[in-house]
Amino acid sequence: MYAHNEKKINEVLADSKAPDDGELEKILKKAERNKGLGLDESATLLRIRSKRHLNSLFKSAWKVKNEIYGNRLVLFAPLYLSDYCVNDCEYCGFHCRNKKLKRKKLSMREIREQASLLIRMGHKRILLEIGEHPENSIDYVCDAIKAIYGTKVGKGEIRRVNVNIASTTTENYRKLKKAGIGTYQLFQETYHRETYERLHKGPKADYNRQITAHERAFKAGIDDYGMGVLFGLYDYRFEVLSLLAHAKYMEEKHGVGPHTISVPRFRPAPSVVFCPEYPVSDSDFLKLIAVIRLSLPYAGMIISTREGPEIRKKAFEIGISQTSAASKTSPGGYSSGCAGQFEISDERTLEEVLHGMCGQGMLPSFCTACYRSKRTGKAFMKLAKTGNIHHLCRPNAILTFKEFLIDYANPKLRKEGERIIGKEIEKIEDNDRKLETQNRLRSIEKGQRDLFF
Repeated sequence: MYAHNEKKINEVLADSKAPDDGELEKILKKAERNKGLGLDESATLLRIRSKRHLNSLFKSAWKVKNEIYGNRLVLFAPLYLSDYCVNDCEYCGFHCRNKKLKRKKLSMREIREQASLLIRMGHKRILLEIGEHPENSIDYVCDAIKAIYGTKVGKGEIRRVNVNIASTTTENYRKLKKAGIGTYQLFQETYHRETYERLHKGPKADYNRQITAHERAFKAGIDDYGMGVLFGLYDYRFEVLSLLAHAKYMEEKHGVGPHTISVPRFRPAPSVVFCPEYPVSDSDFLKLIAVIRLSLPYAGMIISTREGPEIRKKAFEIGISQTSAASKTSPGGYSSGCAGQFEISDERTLEEVLHGMCGQGMLPSFCTACYRSKRTGKAFMKLAKTGNIHHLCRPNAILTFKEFLIDYANPKLRKEGERIIGKEIEKIEDNDRKLETQNRLRSIEKGQRDLFF
């Protein structure tokens, strides 16, 4: 099981310094070969301060992201099932000391209602969120997954349910696998043990339980997993290097690196008095996104609505490949105005987010094909690392965006979207794949749905 080496991380940081022009060029040239970077090279990039060097970093990060994932952005939304929680985490609005919070656990009927609202928006992929509490059993989570997959609204449905729940047992992970989980997502929050233990009380305060969760999930057959930290709890440079070290360990030990890396920053929440000792500026936030992209080129990178529209727009251009949209962070939030786990910064509707993406020349995607085609774990890594994933991702993104435009978009967005689709079709290099994509687009116009490569 993974044992984090804080001493090594601190030594690498202590030995690092801002690069000069020659060293920066050398590191970025290596990164642009899409093979990743060592911890010492990542630490050097994290020391960059000059605007000129930052621009060079961002340019290389976009190049790597574009070569592996193209300009596509996969969309999803969180679905909170219950805010009951036995943990007392200083940064979370659901902490057990919050007596003013009127706790709620969704019934299966309410879960189907919330799923229906997300489907009516056009979403195809959701992330389940739930507090750690005896009321929130693994069987409840599995029943919720079944209820969501069984919910249909017109031609719409949720095709992939990813899950973010507390660290649990191998047997419980097996139940999640059997229920049809997509990606299992769990954040370490902070890799700095002293800070971790100070900010957490309850079962989650067990640092070792948290840091070994992905390995138990992997043992249970869940080979598609996501990692992350909550930036602001400790020095972001330490957190980035720790995250990279953990990811590299998982890849070397189990043969599969993380499918996704998430980069949330601390946000205020009702009843939370915690004030970050290590706030991360916008400039440093964008820098760490770029460094992670260059260091782990194969990993999908996720940004949430914790961030505002402008910072998200910039992040899309330097490495982010997945994003939430039109999010609510409380149980039943899509039909009520209840206080959430944290304050969101991007309150735009899904259509407004898509307008922005199209204006940037991005390709919105609602694709869920990899999971349902068994392209997870080593199979996904093989495609991503060789740069071949976009041969599947681009056509599938086009097809799912076409579905959205027909079924949910207003006339203005549909016009913008069709323009984007026209440009993206021309980027498909294989002529047979291009022709088949065009054939499937015509089938979608005639009413067929869920066509994917």
